[in-house]
Amino acid sequence: MKRVLFMLLMAFCASTTIAQTADSLARLDPKLKRSLNAIDQSAYQMAMRYNDVNSAKVSLYNLIARNPEDIRYVEMLGTVYYEAGQAMSAALVSMDVLKVNDKSITSLEIAAYSLEQVGALEKSLPYFESLYLLSGDNFSLYKSGFIQYSLKKYPEALNSMNMLVKNAKPDEKVGFPKSQTENQEVSMKAAALNMKGMIYLDQGSKIEAKAAFEEALALNPDFDMAKENLAKTN
Repeated sequence: MKRVLFMLLMAFCASTTIAQTADSLARLDPKLKRSLNAIDQSAYQMAMRYNDVNSAKVSLYNLIARNPEDIRYVEMLGTVYYEAGQAMSAALVSMDVLKVNDKSITSLEIAAYSLEQVGALEKSLPYFESLYLLSGDNFSLYKSGFIQYSLKKYPEALNSMNMLVKNAKPDEKVGFPKSQTENQEVSMKAAALNMKGMIYLDQGSKIEAKAAFEEALALNPDFDMAKENLAKTN
């Protein structure tokens, strides 16, 4: 009981300290605030120039605490975390940005890819879907379809691939691993047809799957994955 009371007291003290700090920052003299902001902005730029990620994050945290109304600094923090390979932190920061501005393309991208990296496919999917709706980026649509397929949401995945087959541009490419050190690029349309075949194959529709794989190979005859998948239909 004493331990619980102690922990509650510590939590109360911490929250009180945070509230007091936020209040103090809010009451900063505007001229002093501008000067402190300029110092942290300069420190951030130098830290990024010299690849000092930790110092860059400290400067951004100072700017966020001093300017809680300016979502730009939170967005920048998400980018720093993402580029440093800290996917979970990047996702959490970007999701906070999206609560304020759900049309931030940068934060949608970071949230979608970061959550996918940590294996949270169900959570990443709506961000990829929103990214496609806002930007019209076909690769976001392909990622949506791939995750839908991975989650066995077959009707949704098939709909995404049908849209891609119809709308993919000739110069759009998707990369597939050919070996541990080499990737193979194929057209977006061929990639979408291959995914269609995989969806049909999972559902036991070998005739439709075979037709999709053959169509993909007609576009890209050297498409290794489509060749391997076609062999599964025999």
